[in-house]
Amino acid sequence: MTITKDTIIADILKIAPNSVPLFQSIGMHCLGCAMASGETLEEACAAHGVNLDEFLEELNAFVE
Repeated sequence: MTITKDTIIADILKIAPNSVPLFQSIGMHCLGCAMASGETLEEACAAHGVNLDEFLEELNAFVE
């Protein structure tokens, strides 16, 4: 599965639970909160001031 900007955070964690440290390294510590269950990667990056394209590339490389 390729992760896109529209992929829901909860879905990413289902397919790649070992990606949690990547999210935590950029300040996304509340992965279990209600917002994360319905928030897209794009929304989460915007909320945390993270460059979406860079993180998306890193995340997809990690999942592969």
